[in-house]
Amino acid sequence: MLFISLSKIQKKIVESIRARRLQMELTQEGLSERAGVPLSTLRKFEQKGVISLDSFLKILSVVGGLEEIVDALKPKEQHFKSIDEVLKSEEKTIRKRGNRK
Repeated sequence: MLFISLSKIQKKIVESIRARRLQMELTQEGLSERAGVPLSTLRKFEQKGVISLDSFLKILSVVGGLEEIVDALKPKEQHFKSIDEVLKSEEKTIRKRGNRK
């Protein structure tokens, strides 16, 4: 459950990327060139927070943070309290598809 709105998260991400860019003493043009992202896309991202996933990942690969994103999205390991929980988890089949709506 989120306790912060998506727009606030979006704003925090933009601020963080911009701060990393400035810390690296890069202009928007410099980051755009290094990341292989059109300058207009980078400007739109810093102004409105709108960007494609591909462009976002390219920018992260330059300013840093890509590894942290990948690590944050890894599934969490299960911590068992008893052997019964272990046995029950082994009985469950792993779904490879979601439920239909």
